[in-house]
This record gives sequence, structure tokens and C-alpha cells, in this order.
Amino acid sequence: MGTFYNKDGKSVLQTVVKGIQENKAYLGEVDGLIGDGDHGMNMNKGFSLFETRFKEEEFTFAEGLYELGNILFSEIGGSMGPIYGTILMDAGEAGEDFDAIGTKELAQMLETGLEGLYDIVEAKVGDKTLVDTLAPAVEALKASDGDFKSALQDMKAAAEKGRDATKDMVAKFGRSSRLGERSRGVLDAGATSCCIILTAMADGILEYL
Repeated sequence: MGTFYNKDGKSVLQTVVKGIQENKAYLGEVDGLIGDGDHGMNMNKGFSLFETRFKEEEFTFAEGLYELGNILFSEIGGSMGPIYGTILMDAGEAGEDFDAIGTKELAQMLETGLEGLYDIVEAKVGDKTLVDTLAPAVEALKASDGDFKSALQDMKAAAEKGRDATKDMVAKFGRSSRLGERSRGVLDAGATSCCIILTAMADGILEYL
């Protein structure tokens, strides 16, 4: 107890998949307010493909992140496929040599994913994208001086705060950016799905701690 091992990652990925599946309709509603409304459908498709394809396979947490990212990158299309694909594949690669995963290791993995995203998009905190969720979540992990349990709770709280902050922002990227000021007052769909993913990931790991 108290330690999360890379080899136990399958159930964590299953928790993340379930989080997206259960929020498919909600993500579609959020996206439909200022986007084209297909975010929930596309995310559900990619995560469900991963679930089906790897149901009988054994894989580590890092391997699961990479394989999920690879499916999202190559098979769901749209702008979010390459974005999430890059984040998850880079995070998975960063963690492939870890045996036990704690605050430092998870922070390193997620920060590598965020840096990979920065290599392909110019979005930064304040631009009403998933960066507004992921960046503060990474910073919360890096800043945590408590045990892994409290660090994961800090990550969840930071992700939620980042997601909620997008409601008052004006979109700078994607279809919603065309709306200018009219994009204010609505959550960003990517920030919302990122919060779901990070929350489910934390909850899955917490089952082992």
C-alpha cells in the first residue's frame, strides 16, 4: 500500500476510459455551444477503440498512455486527435522506465506531454484551451510537498480550477475563436475533457494508495 507501480496501470487506464465514456454527451453539449459539437463523440470513439483493442492485453501505465495516444493521434481525426495523441504518447514515453510512480514521476510524465503539446501548438494559459487545465495540474504536482495522495488531490483541484477559468476567457484557437467575445461565458471543451481525464487518472491511482 502507498505505492503505485507502473505495472498496475491497466485499471487506471480503464478508469480514464470510463470517465470519457460517461461524459460523452456532456462533452458534446459543451462543445456544441461554441464549437461543432463532436468533441464527445470523437473522444468516446478513440477511448472506446483503445478499450476494445487492449481488453485482453496486459500493459503498464506508461504503455497504456502511449497506446491510447497513438489511437487518438491516428484514428479519431479533428484537431483534438493529434493534440491528445501527442500529450499521451510523450507522457507514456517519459514514464516507460519507471518502476514505481509517485508525485515526481507523474509530474515528469505529464510535463513532458505538455511540452510536446507546446511543440505543435502555440496555445498558452489564458487562451481557452486544454492548456488551461493541464498546465496548472502539472504545476500543482511539481509544487506539492505532501505525500502522493495529497499531491493527486492538489492536481485534481488545479485541473478543476483551470477548467472553470476558461468560462470567462475568449477563445484564441479553433472554430470557437471566430466568435471572439461571443465565446466568453462557456467552458472550453478541451479543458473540460482534460479535467475529466486527469481526475479519472488520479482517482484510479488513488485506489492503489
